[in-house]
Amino acid sequence: MSEENREKSALVPRLRFPQFSEGWRADRVGKMAEIFKGKGIAKSDISNDGIHLCIRYGELYTVYGELVTEVLSRTSISATELFFGESNDVIIPSSGETKEDIAKAACVIPGRIAFGGDLNVLRTKEIGAFLSYYLNGPLRKNIARVAQGDSVVHLYPYQIEKLPIAVPITSEQQKIADCLSSLDELITAETQKLDALKTHKKGLMQRLFPHEGETVPRLRFPEFRGTGEWDEKRLGEVGSVRMCKRILKEQTSPQGDIPFYKIGTFGGVPDAYISREIFENFRTTYPFPKNGAVLISAAGTIGRTVRYDGELAYFQDSNIVWLENGEALIADNFLLYIYQLINWAPSVGAIQRLYNENILGTQVKFPRSIPEQQKIADCLSSLDNLITAQSQKIATLKTHKQGLMQQLFPVLDEAQT
Repeated sequence: MSEENREKSALVPRLRFPQFSEGWRADRVGKMAEIFKGKGIAKSDISNDGIHLCIRYGELYTVYGELVTEVLSRTSISATELFFGESNDVIIPSSGETKEDIAKAACVIPGRIAFGGDLNVLRTKEIGAFLSYYLNGPLRKNIARVAQGDSVVHLYPYQIEKLPIAVPITSEQQKIADCLSSLDELITAETQKLDALKTHKKGLMQRLFPHEGETVPRLRFPEFRGTGEWDEKRLGEVGSVRMCKRILKEQTSPQGDIPFYKIGTFGGVPDAYISREIFENFRTTYPFPKNGAVLISAAGTIGRTVRYDGELAYFQDSNIVWLENGEALIADNFLLYIYQLINWAPSVGAIQRLYNENILGTQVKFPRSIPEQQKIADCLSSLDNLITAQSQKIATLKTHKQGLMQQLFPVLDEAQT
């Protein structure tokens, strides 16, 4: 194949709608869009009764996806001090914490939206939604590659202008944008179902456990009504806090026999592995959770909980702890939901770390009947299973979207070789 034909084939995506056959045209972003900068809008400038709708760069990470159809923030800054966008504008942060974070684009569908100073604004005659998906998909690594800085990363208009891009005819752009936006709508709908399940669980827990100053819950299963008040004890009266022995970095490896979890990943993908020999030595000499024990994060985001399912694994010493429920006054699966009700950090800075005395001194309420504890735990566990299944469904949809984006756009790295 000639060099010219190889370049043309590279500018065609792997997956294409059947009605389109024309090649994509290659160019630079600067040839397809004018690039402007927004004007400063501080967090303190945001007000609920502001007269101008506005977007600040941080909201691209926390509020908006590839398409912005409804703008939430407002400001009362004078119009003469603001930069207003037009419908179809695409915005990209001009500063951020990491090069990966800064590579985030959104197409703003409404017009006359004020854009904050840390935003690059791309004004194009192409389909803005198509460009937004393209920049967030295969072009994202190209954006990250040209961004500058370490502790604070910057992305300047001249860097965006030089980015290579390839676009099809307008109708194909619109078809791709419609396809991906319909998938986004499905993800949003499924996320709303997940939020509704979580809200239902929160409300149910508030009724299944006594409120402050009360000794019985407001909702009780029929077979346990009239069976008396719940007990209240300190966790130190129920058991003692335990933790695994410290693992040294040189005792871990990228591969091995037994997964090792640090504070940020326990309950998910292990950070490293240790040998079976080290594991067996520690497990027979030092405390180790029994099957069903509830592990608690004692640093970072404190109070996160995971039920140990009995699979062979080792956990980071004092950062991951559990309560050895010596007298078995509280069933482990019920204890999990007690923990979820506790506000381990009642105010900012009150507890920088969850120390043993914080756990042991915490007052908890529980029914004296283990069968009642199990009934409550089983009810909430079934709801957790629905939440987990819904979360997995959303994750699958997001993975499908990412794969689809890789297929619907040509890989420009291949086109440049």
